[in-house]
Parts: sequence; C-alpha cells; structure tokens
Amino acid sequence: MVVMSDVTTKDRITAAATYLLTKHGAAGVSMRKVAAAVGITPMAIYQYFPDRETLLNAIADAAFVELVRRWESAERPSQADDLLREMLIDHVDFALEHPRLYDYMFTERRDQARKFPADFRARKSPTLNLVADAIIAGVDQELFRADTDIWETSLMFAALLHGLIQLHHGDRIGMPEQAFRALCLRLGERMINELRT
Repeated sequence: MVVMSDVTTKDRITAAATYLLTKHGAAGVSMRKVAAAVGITPMAIYQYFPDRETLLNAIADAAFVELVRRWESAERPSQADDLLREMLIDHVDFALEHPRLYDYMFTERRDQARKFPADFRARKSPTLNLVADAIIAGVDQELFRADTDIWETSLMFAALLHGLIQLHHGDRIGMPEQAFRALCLRLGERMINELRT
C-alpha cells in the first residue's frame, strides 16, 4: 500500500504525465498540463525533468520495465514455440489496452529509442531480449533451425506485430479485436513454422 507521504512530487509528475500520454498521446503531454494536474507551477517540473522529452522517455522506460516485470512474473511454458505464441498474444493485448502508450513506446520517433542492430545485439531492448531468448531456446531445444540469425529473426517478429498493430490503430484492418488477435496469432504461427528444423 502506498502512503501519501511516500509519494514524491516526482512520482506525482510522472503519474500525471503517464495519464496524459495514455489518454491523449505524446502530443497531449505538455509541462503546463502536467503542472496543472499535479498542482504545481510548470517551472517546478524542471527541478525533476530538464525537458519534456526526458519526462516522456522516463514514462516509456518505466513502461518497458513494467512490461518485462509482468511477463517474467507469470508462469510461462518452457517450449519455445509456445512461449513465442504467448508473447505475441500478450503484446497484442497490451497494444489494444494502451494504444497511445504503445505507439509512443514502440513506433513513434524518440531521440532515445533503441535502434537495430547495435542496441538490440547489445541487449539494450528489454522487450526484444525476451523474444531473442525464446528464439535461442528454440534453437537449443532443436525446434528451430540452428542457422537462425537470432536478432534478425527477433526483429522480423517485432516488425510483423508493430506493422499489424499500426494498421489496426490506423483503422486499416477492419475487424473486431478478437478477430484481430486471431489474425495476429495465425500470421505469427506462420513465422514460427518458418523457423522449424
């Protein structure tokens, strides 16, 4: 339980900005709006965050940590193909539940966004590391071909999902959420089958 005295001004700023980002997207987050929500002056925010971009990146970083924590705290299958299916479903569910936060985290232009190939191969992406580890497990379990390029294959999975989700968010895929989830799973299954030995 969080006691109000334990909540710092920085925590309140982050919570208000996260709410604005989740409801209105990155364009809806301004220092003035965050300050009004917290009950402080806009200049007071700069004691904690030097600029808007730093505040937004802090929100994205915290959301990535939370996604990984949620994933790692649940019991998961040990077989790599089952693991990839669960990741796919969890990822799509997150994107549908939090579309604006998802867009900012994964597809909008950000100065501090991790880039392929260097950042991914250096394991700087907490979410893509999970995909890569599942693919490595599939190779080790002899489910997937031994000549699989782990990082390019991980990127391929990410690109498929991000593309489908962006098309859905942009109303270019005209189907209800349940049918969209099923489409993502079918296409993901095709990719998994291409990796098999």
